[in-house]
Amino acid sequence: MVKELIIDSISQAHQLMGLAAPKHPLVSVVKIADFKSAMDFKGVRVINNLYQITLKELGCGNLMYGKNSYDYEEGTLVFTSPGQVTAFEGELPSDSDNTKGWTLAFHPDLIRKSGLADKISHYSFFSYEVNEALHLSEEELKTIEELLDKIEKEYSQNIDKHSQNLIISNIELLLDYCTRFYDRQFYTRSNLNLDYVSKFEKLLKRYYETEEIDEKGLPSVQYLAKELNFSSNYLSDLLKKETGKTAQEHIHLFVIEKAKNKLLNSKSSISEIGYALGFEYPQHFSNLFKAKTGFSPKEYRNLN
Repeated sequence: MVKELIIDSISQAHQLMGLAAPKHPLVSVVKIADFKSAMDFKGVRVINNLYQITLKELGCGNLMYGKNSYDYEEGTLVFTSPGQVTAFEGELPSDSDNTKGWTLAFHPDLIRKSGLADKISHYSFFSYEVNEALHLSEEELKTIEELLDKIEKEYSQNIDKHSQNLIISNIELLLDYCTRFYDRQFYTRSNLNLDYVSKFEKLLKRYYETEEIDEKGLPSVQYLAKELNFSSNYLSDLLKKETGKTAQEHIHLFVIEKAKNKLLNSKSSISEIGYALGFEYPQHFSNLFKAKTGFSPKEYRNLN
């Protein structure tokens, strides 16, 4: 049995799903109910080198993404970017009466020469875990599917010199709407998110009260996110929405406050303080301190 599959093209994706050849070599919209693959995908690692946006409206089993398992709920949108690994905990759906939803897939080459190529990294939800998926209201889903229809109609008709720009423009507009809808989701979960802000701050404080700092050095966003069961991007976006600062900015501010206390309340050298805070090199500590305060550690100590 195949244990790993690498998908490098739209045509290959169609073949694996038991579909006819795609109408466009770089982009495709597929209804999940149309999947006809006879292959058992249970336990198979799929490395997908396409951008993919998937909406599931009725359950079809669990999807493994990284180390997390996610059972799709109605109106759930999941984003994956090239190189990400997924695995189904079961067969692909095959009963059209019990499965609804769609997948929009596009190859990186589609947007390679467009402004979206530079902008797409700003859509941080492509790096979210599946348990951080976007849950759409009926109106939001209607907006997304209207754009999806435009994309599908554009590549299904006779292709001309305007086709690619129009397809890309509609994909970009769809992603912009998803950004808006994620903002709404963050807002409606604000009370819960504030609880996570508090947990993040306590976790950061505890990190410096244990031996973690000696073993691992400066706390990383990746480490703190993992402790809170978030992806790094989702945690940073959550904190940014609630506090105006990213996870990295919170870490830096916390470290600077501890540095100020040590500079004014101890006789430790600048190097000793830098090492105590988790910096591998004292110069890195001095550079960060000056960037955040406008003073070198020595200048700050002498001023006070």
